[in-house]
Amino acid sequence: MAKSDYHDEGPSLRAAVAEASERIRPLVRATPLEYSAPLSELVGCHVFLKMENVQVTGSFKPRGAVNKLLCLRQEERQAGIVTASTGNHALAVAYAAEKLGLQGTLFLTENASPQKVAALRRSSLSLRFFGHDCAVTEQEARREASRTGAVYISPYNDLDVVAGQGTVAVELEAELGRVDYLFAAVGGGGLIAGCAGYLKGGGQKTQVVGCLPANSPTMYESIKAGRIVEVAVRPTLSDGTAGGIEPGAITFPLCQRLVDDWVLVSEEEIRAALRQVFEEHRLVIEGAAGVAVAGALNFLRQTLPDRHANAAIILCGGNIAIDRFKEVVCR
Repeated sequence: MAKSDYHDEGPSLRAAVAEASERIRPLVRATPLEYSAPLSELVGCHVFLKMENVQVTGSFKPRGAVNKLLCLRQEERQAGIVTASTGNHALAVAYAAEKLGLQGTLFLTENASPQKVAALRRSSLSLRFFGHDCAVTEQEARREASRTGAVYISPYNDLDVVAGQGTVAVELEAELGRVDYLFAAVGGGGLIAGCAGYLKGGGQKTQVVGCLPANSPTMYESIKAGRIVEVAVRPTLSDGTAGGIEPGAITFPLCQRLVDDWVLVSEEEIRAALRQVFEEHRLVIEGAAGVAVAGALNFLRQTLPDRHANAAIILCGGNIAIDRFKEVVCR
């Protein structure tokens, strides 16, 4: 499903991302970019892995959380914060809040990863569990923020968060120059929207491909329908992208305009990607990162890219429970 080119409207998303990159620099790592000879050989072009799995807290999420919290006014900081997450965004908000001396409450889905929950229990912020779908959890967190006067920090439905996530692309452009293909896992859409807005806003002809688990394809089905829809979600290794999208999310029109193609991958393809990245690169990645790898392999094998093309795959996180990882890799 090809989408129209990105057009600047008012303040540029690229400019917002560039400003975020400078703002968050003291608290967020510039992550490595690793060339993958094995994957390049498989698909016939240059494949690079953007290693957000070694970002602070183990995923790309601190980029958006740090940027948002740094943008808060003093009175907002004093009011405290509330957020909702399946795990990675909560870890990022807890990290940013502790660095800035803020207090708040983290709402998690009741089926959040035990490994992520264990890490969150070590933070100074309060934990609350509500619902099994992140969209439901987000609604409850918003109600709590409204009731208490705290500031709600969305995982994706906030321009400051989207701009922060887009700083991955600032590093990609600096390291690669030309980015012909960009592959990212999509849940709420903040990462892919921010990165695509930055690259296309600077004139790059990047083909941006959103990758989703077939068991939780909410953004894909919403794009097809032309509106945000509810989708039945089945269990998936990609817990970081699972669940619904908040009504009115700003990431939906951004994805409509900026994402060129979509790929759905099976659970077995996600498992195979986790094993392959570990075997070839000795990198531990979580299910959502496996979605991006599997999606990239499927897409590039079918499209037969120019052999000189640069394809970047964002390994969005490495927060996978050791028992689950052993089960996947040793299967």
